[in-house]
Amino acid sequence: MIDTVPAFPKIEATVAADATGTVVINGLVQSVTGDDEQGVRTEVLAIVRATATEMGRPVRLSTQDSRGEQLLAVYPDGQIEILSDLTAASVHPTPAATVTDVPAPAFVGVVPAQSGAVEPLTRREVRASFLAPDAGPLAATTGWRGFLAKVGIQVAASAEELAERADVQAVSQHWPGPRTIAIVNGKGGANKTPTTAMLSAIFARNGGAGVLAWDNNETRGTLGWRTEQGPHDAVAQTLLPRTEHLLSPGAQSSDLARYVHHQTGDKYDVLRSNPTVLAAAQRLTTADFDALHSVAAKYFRLIFIDSGNDESAERWLRMIDHTDQLVIATTALGEHAEAGALLLEALAQRDERSAALAQGAVVIVSQSEKTGSLAAAQQIADGFGPLARSAVSIPFDAAMHGGKLRHDALAPATRRAWLAAAAAVAQGL
Repeated sequence: MIDTVPAFPKIEATVAADATGTVVINGLVQSVTGDDEQGVRTEVLAIVRATATEMGRPVRLSTQDSRGEQLLAVYPDGQIEILSDLTAASVHPTPAATVTDVPAPAFVGVVPAQSGAVEPLTRREVRASFLAPDAGPLAATTGWRGFLAKVGIQVAASAEELAERADVQAVSQHWPGPRTIAIVNGKGGANKTPTTAMLSAIFARNGGAGVLAWDNNETRGTLGWRTEQGPHDAVAQTLLPRTEHLLSPGAQSSDLARYVHHQTGDKYDVLRSNPTVLAAAQRLTTADFDALHSVAAKYFRLIFIDSGNDESAERWLRMIDHTDQLVIATTALGEHAEAGALLLEALAQRDERSAALAQGAVVIVSQSEKTGSLAAAQQIADGFGPLARSAVSIPFDAAMHGGKLRHDALAPATRRAWLAAAAAVAQGL
């Protein structure tokens, strides 16, 4: 039996008496802990079983603990077989047997084996693939663990680094069909524009082009003021008469560059409103919004809409009808948070679709005052627990207050917090 289980990848595990252990997969070390030795064995076998699942076949596991040494075969379905029992030199090698045949005291028996005889392996299952498999968790790249990895000591990534990688993976995805994300709060100054810019930047920087930030505000929207301007003065009203052409088969993606403003550092595009004129001069009807959204959906995969404050405007209500993911932006100030909560409650009563948006909303609470605390912002976020799917807090950062909004200008802790917020949004797409 031992010859039918490939020796690659090389997997070794140790369990210490203090309920700690290690799993080494092709030289990459991963620490394991548990409540007791048996708990460590369970965690070890979960890691090895995951590797077997990725390989699509059984893998060898060499184990060492206080009870001796064993060489096991671990299957994707959790079954374990003894390939060699080295618990004592005076004991003759034990023939291959299933866990139900041998009452082994250590690793075997931790995971229940399937009842019945083991089906013989096929030629495909026995042969090792020539394609390089995923050897398990990647080595660390940051902190002291990353330093050790760079000098040749393979150390597994920390839990914090693995969490950050998971968030990056989440915001780097491409979804079938366009997605519209509305950033809303009926109260002015609640951080809608910075939230729109930061989410757009994170998805564009990690997932690539095709991200639009759209200022849907007819009352002095400032997204255009706080982002880079392209070589023109175009706003949404400039684009509106050209929607029919841009939706035609002969239109090209580069034609849209006349109407949106590209952010050279953060890689997304901005469709501006015109804050220099009265609201009456730039109102959009439901039909107007539909035309603009059709163009946006044709040329962009993700559409982030800075909603504006007038929840009765046709363009605001139509935005909700097109929204796939709702984001409530608020500061840690009570009046901003209350306005966001009231909006969620009102949407829950509007219609079935709006209620679903409210239930699946993400709330992003920004610490807007330098003298405030992140704990206070998190307390506001926790208060949204009964109203929304997820709520996250963002620490104070001077780069968010005034001037152009640029991701690279933020402190590392702020960038990490926005990444986590964006990952929460991605879960609803």
